[in-house]
Parts: sequence; C-alpha cells; structure tokens
Amino acid sequence: MMRFLPLKLGRLFRCLKLLLVVGLFVILLMNTHNLFASFQKNELMDRRFINLNKCPACFGTSWCRKFMNGQVSFESWGRLRFLDVFNVKNVYFAQYGEPREGTRRVVLKRLGSNQELADIDQKICKRATGRPRCDLIQAMYKTEFSRLNGDVRLLTPEVVEGWSDLVHCPSQRLLDRVVRRYAETKDSGSFLLKNLKDTERMQLLMTLAFNPEPLVLQSFPSDEGWPFAKYLGACGRVVAVNYVGEELWSFYNAPWEKRVDLARQLMDIAEQLTNNDFEFALYLLDVSFDNFAVGPRDGKVIVVDAENVLVADKKLIKQNKPENYDVWYESRFEDCDKEACLSFSKESLCNRVTVDHNYYAICQNLLSRYATWRGTTGGLLHHPPTHIAKDEQLEALLDECTNPKKRYGRFTAAKELRDYLTQLAAASSSSATAR
Repeated sequence: MMRFLPLKLGRLFRCLKLLLVVGLFVILLMNTHNLFASFQKNELMDRRFINLNKCPACFGTSWCRKFMNGQVSFESWGRLRFLDVFNVKNVYFAQYGEPREGTRRVVLKRLGSNQELADIDQKICKRATGRPRCDLIQAMYKTEFSRLNGDVRLLTPEVVEGWSDLVHCPSQRLLDRVVRRYAETKDSGSFLLKNLKDTERMQLLMTLAFNPEPLVLQSFPSDEGWPFAKYLGACGRVVAVNYVGEELWSFYNAPWEKRVDLARQLMDIAEQLTNNDFEFALYLLDVSFDNFAVGPRDGKVIVVDAENVLVADKKLIKQNKPENYDVWYESRFEDCDKEACLSFSKESLCNRVTVDHNYYAICQNLLSRYATWRGTTGGLLHHPPTHIAKDEQLEALLDECTNPKKRYGRFTAAKELRDYLTQLAAASSSSATAR
C-alpha cells in the first residue's frame, strides 16, 4: 500500500498545479478588459492611485511633476492590477525617463501594506473626530502632526520619542540632521522646523511615525558613503528610490569567491553602521536576505529596506552617562525556529556606547549555519572549498560571531572574521588575475 502513496501524492500535486493554471486563466479571462486597459494607461499619473488626494497625510510631493508628466511608468507585469494581491509589500519596479538622460530603473514603494495604510487613515480620523472615517485632509490639522506649527522652532526629542525605530531614543543632534536633510521641501538645508510649510511639517511627521525609511535614506545618504539605496523623491503615498540590483538571496548559490566578497562587504557594513566618525550608531533590527541587494556593475552590497533602523547618538550617551553606559553590550543568541529572527534590547542599544548587535545580526541571519531563509539553512558561506572547511577557522569564527562562548567573544570574532574574509577575497582576486 505504501508503494501507491507516492503515486497518489504525485497525482495530487499535478492536479493542484492544473487547478492553479486554470484558476489563473479564469482570472485573466475575467480581467481581459482591465488587462488591456492596464497596458494602455499609466496609472502613476492618477492622483487617486498614488494617493496624492490624501496629502498632507502622505510622504511628499517632490516628484509629483515627474509622475504627472508621465516620466515614471510601471514595468510590464507591474501594470497588471489584479497581480497586486501577491504584492503584499507594495513594492514595484518602474522606468523613469529624462529627455537628455534616457530611462533608468527605479523602485517605487508605498511603505506599507494596504491594510497598514488603511490603519493609519483610521488612526488619524479617530484622533481627530473619534470616528474611523472622516475627511482626512481636515483631520490632519487636528492631530499631533499639526501641533508643531510655524511658531515651533525645533523638532525636539520629547515630541517624537518612540514614534518609530529611527526615533526610539532621538537626540537633538539627530533630529536637526533629519530636518536639515529633509528632501520633500524646496528650502532644505536648515534645521529650523519653522522654515518648513505647514503641509511639509505634517508630511515629515507622518513619515517619521508611519515608516521612517525615507528619512533614514535622506539623513544618511548614499552620496556620502552610507550603505543605503538613494532616495529620489515622493508623490502622495509613493516613494521612489534608486534601483540597486538583484536581492542578496539571488547570490546564495553563487561561486564561492563571489559569496566571500559579499560576506566581507556585509561585515564592513556592520562595522560602518556601528563605528563611524559621526558617532551615530545605526542598528539594523530587521536583517534578512531580502533587505540587501547587490549592484550589477560594481558588485556593491546595499541596504534596500531601512524601515527598522534604530539610531543611537554615542555623543549623547557619553555626555549623559546612563547606568552601565561604558559596559560593552553583548546581544544574546537565540536559536529560534523562525526565519530572520533576532534578540535585542532597544533600551540597551540606546544606552551603551559599545554594542555588538550589527555583527550578531549579520552573522546569525546571513552568514552562519544558523541562517535560515525560504526553508534553506546554512548561510551565505555554506559549503566552503575543502581546504577551507578542513582548516575549520571560518566555521569557528562564524560560530563565535553568532553564539559566542567567551565573554566579549563576538567583538573579537567579528574583527577576525572581517580580516579573514578580506584575506580570502584578496587571494581569490590574485588567483583570478593570474589566470
């Protein structure tokens, strides 16, 4: 009887595949009119589609002229609205064209799911009127987003503390940086909040509360060497960022030399975000293969999802000297059965000068044997060449970086791992040149 079980399972699997194909075909037939209309119409020129009609309860307007002029358009499948049901994150690929520069690929984000966007509308309405539905534009002027009127000089920590990861423990220095580099205003460059228009202030505060990713990209721009995607602009509730390349997961089975180079870059990112001349520590709270991408030409690794980045001001910590501020903080390893899980204390990240969180996050969720993603385990450095596997140094460093056995062992292991990966990458480059 057991012999027939695989056959039955095989038939069941084929039947399910057939049903899926038939289902998709039926959906296509039912949406034939919409299908042709989608390819003929540029919906990014529709004010309602991009939620421009909801401003100032939106993320900005700096790119609206480009949207309205038809300079931004969805790529092929992105034009099919019935496929949006599979696009839970509301991230789209599009083409952006300039008359003299030609077209290039960009990424469009709504910064949340449809349900999350609907929830923020309800919250605004309830705070303003007590009802879940209302005139959103009028309601914005009755919420905390409008309290900072033209008479308020600065955006201060006590106003926005805890609104999102970016401002979980904000310093005045950080908030001045956010306001001064705010890209959704023509008069950027001043840290004075009063220099912004009322609508610009509300858009800034809503972005800070709902999804601060655009503000992270603006405050720590790629043009200055920060490892984030370049922010381009916004229109309504659609934000445009530069297309970086394929996601890191696409390189999971790349040649060993390529994976070593990517791993080295990831450890360099962990170091840069932890220790830099600006004395801002940027801690990555959501680390997965989907949140990084690799440039097709330069092979550079970039963070492409910066929603969950906690920024701690080391200067302020040293100045205020909270309890145990100078005691090194070690993140606690947890061997969970979920994908991309991390253990951390936001309060400790905010109150310690020396923290190993970024090393821990990169090692556990991307590089080591504990890394799990899409049902696959083993990390980016899986199956090393025989001579490296026999040496066991790589495995030992990855284990100590993920689950340290010695006190402060992760700090030492992270440094040694960076050096070791740099040596391996250099050796691979030399051998390739010799060939």
